[in-house]
Amino acid sequence: MTNPAVTPANAPHEVFDVVGIGFGPSNLALAIAVDEHNRRFPEAALRTVFLEKQASFGWHRGMLIDDATMQVSFLKDLVTMRDPASDFSFLCYLRDRDRLVDFINHKTMFPLRAEFHDYFEWAAARVADQVRYGCEVVSVRPVEVDGEVEYFDVIGKAGDGTDDTVVTCRARNVVLATGLRPRLPEDAVTSDRVWHNIDLMHRVDALAASDPRRVLVVGAGQSGAETVAQLHTVLPDAQVCAVFARYGYAPADDSPFANRIFDPQAVDHFYAAPGEVKRMLLDYHRNTNYSVVDMDLIEDLYRREYRERVTGRRRLDIRNASRITYARETDDAVYVTVEFLPTGETETLECDAVVYATGYHPGDVFELLGRAASVCERGPEGRPVLGRDYRLRTAPHVRAGLYLQGGTEHAHGITATLLSNTAVRVGEILQSVLYGATEPAYATVSP
Repeated sequence: MTNPAVTPANAPHEVFDVVGIGFGPSNLALAIAVDEHNRRFPEAALRTVFLEKQASFGWHRGMLIDDATMQVSFLKDLVTMRDPASDFSFLCYLRDRDRLVDFINHKTMFPLRAEFHDYFEWAAARVADQVRYGCEVVSVRPVEVDGEVEYFDVIGKAGDGTDDTVVTCRARNVVLATGLRPRLPEDAVTSDRVWHNIDLMHRVDALAASDPRRVLVVGAGQSGAETVAQLHTVLPDAQVCAVFARYGYAPADDSPFANRIFDPQAVDHFYAAPGEVKRMLLDYHRNTNYSVVDMDLIEDLYRREYRERVTGRRRLDIRNASRITYARETDDAVYVTVEFLPTGETETLECDAVVYATGYHPGDVFELLGRAASVCERGPEGRPVLGRDYRLRTAPHVRAGLYLQGGTEHAHGITATLLSNTAVRVGEILQSVLYGATEPAYATVSP
């Protein structure tokens, strides 16, 4: 099949039941759910299109380190928690790639990250008829009919930036899944020497070719530790300096009881909880996901540092309980002042590169929505108000739907930006699009 039709802004509009903005894992899972629905119920098939600014499917390509593994079970793939019989499962992918037996013999629940990315690409290729790549959404506009907002026009630009074509998709429902944005300190200025770890694998070859003497990594989370380990491995003659405010990398809590915070039913509990309970649960379980590191990676880095203490060749320089107070880039290097917090003592380091592994934050949904933001309710601190079905609450005269995948942690809990609940979430969104909000989709698959 060919890509779904999109019409020029000045042409008659074909109405889509769902227009998705962004095509990462979340909207990929939704496209699969739509595909399966349409095959089962052709008489009630939905017309959908997903607009993605990238030229092809890609998910954090810059962090596809060769030996990095997933931090969630392969059973929390794009479909299994919603429909264990789906032929879009990771196990079906392995069978298609002729690796099912080999994976079983591997005795792991956590595939390589590169392998899971290949699984995503395999799935995306099967629903490519729903996707328009190379199309960046710039605004969403409400369309009124007899005083009621019946549709939203999703406006995008397709092209290479020099000769863009404006395209418009008219939608009864819009699903925003634009992913996370790299978080950088306010005073950080990116350059060829200063960058976020999301670009690690895109930059590492050029960095190695420059024969650096010292690189500095800021951040205490999983990505920071992975970046330190990778640079320490591929830059055998360089010093790798890690700077973070803690005394050591904190281990991620992936114990069975703590992992219940990612259960589908926990979303119900969190959504219905009072504000103070929401804050308490997020604080209690922040160490399942935020600024924490897998224990085996912590131990690996400690072994490296200890080995270098024994041999006397110190390349791994862990600056714990420290922070950067000043950074200045010249034509030749980046000069970074590091403060040791317990004493206030500072030292200025000459670095060939500075990598910020300082995490991510959701994009501003109202900024992307543009004119359509005027019909959306806002809660405390200006955040979107959401229904249990991830639908944005809008003015009474709005009939068309706006749904969020991501940026919903304040309402739905810690799984908002994670793969753990993606399969279930898209089932709930699809159910809402088809029938309105009813019982959660997970009720059909949970024990």
